[in-house]
Amino acid sequence: MTGSLAAQVAEVSICEILASPQSFDGKVVRVKGTVTAGFDEFALKDAGCNQVINEIWLAYPEGTKGKAGPAAFVQLQLGRNNNAVATSPSRSSVKLDKNKEFKQFDSLLSTSYKTGGMCLGCIRYTVTATLVGRIDGVKEAGVVRDNSGNFVSANGYGNLNLYRARLVLQTVSDISAHEIDYSKVSSITKDDSARESPGGDPVAAAHQAAHAFSPDSQAAKQVERAAAAYGKEGEDNGVDVGFGASNEVPKSDSPKGDKSSPDGLLFNCIFDMERLKGEALTRAISHVGTHIADVRDPQFTAVDANAYELEYRAWQTTVLSAVASQQKTLTLPGGSLVWNSAWPAADRSKMVDEGITSFLRDSAVLKKSP
Repeated sequence: MTGSLAAQVAEVSICEILASPQSFDGKVVRVKGTVTAGFDEFALKDAGCNQVINEIWLAYPEGTKGKAGPAAFVQLQLGRNNNAVATSPSRSSVKLDKNKEFKQFDSLLSTSYKTGGMCLGCIRYTVTATLVGRIDGVKEAGVVRDNSGNFVSANGYGNLNLYRARLVLQTVSDISAHEIDYSKVSSITKDDSARESPGGDPVAAAHQAAHAFSPDSQAAKQVERAAAAYGKEGEDNGVDVGFGASNEVPKSDSPKGDKSSPDGLLFNCIFDMERLKGEALTRAISHVGTHIADVRDPQFTAVDANAYELEYRAWQTTVLSAVASQQKTLTLPGGSLVWNSAWPAADRSKMVDEGITSFLRDSAVLKKSP
């Protein structure tokens, strides 16, 4: 970094950025914090910022080909056929210094935690580091409908456009790895065998999971609703599914995409097959399908204000999918056990609720809306 460029770098905290992301838009900053790569997150976090989402989404510049990142990711865009006006801001490009510190950083955040049973998107380490990069910021994140129920904006970054700020990484230094303590759950899951993929279409498998419940039950309806969100084979319903890493700035990084959608909103879904082994992909399909169905439901008018509720419902469906497949256990990043078939039947609903709530509060650092 040249002396003139270094002088332009602002020293800031995560909380300062989150308090007013739009005021940092396009600026190069230096910020220190803890980075994690979970099931649907790749973020720099600080639980003490008192925001609905206490995280800054992290992205590598396009073409980096790094290994770390979310296991599942959904980018929202207005469809080409949407009549709303959407402009893309002009920002300077970012070139990543892929030195040995970056390689260490990327390697640590892509090291999976190995355990019995299924630990969905679990990594072994979080990393505290000093990051320099460009901040992209918006005042409001998420999708917005007008009074007629039409989607008129899709701003924000990261999974479901939930994040008001994104840091596009330029350099990383002062790396310190912290091994996540999974000891409490490992003693429970150690005898649970890994779940092999049944093969075939993972969306079809998600549909099949609904058949394990009574057809008129709420569980069957919830699981089927998630699978149905992808539409029928060959149907052009605005949902695009891809497989690979989703750790870079999207190629189509604008509020409006180049495809059309029946309701004017696009869902660009990516699943990382390196981190979703065996039946984990089916669980991820159910999770993301719940997001698609919920965002398209008129009762959700602002994604950011309902981030906690959206994630809670998606994890609830994920657990039901695991139950339908007769999974013994299901663990989330950070060691939150959200399903254990050994739990007494009378306590299962309570234990599932406690597991999901603990994960959202402690690992995802989401704040429940008042």
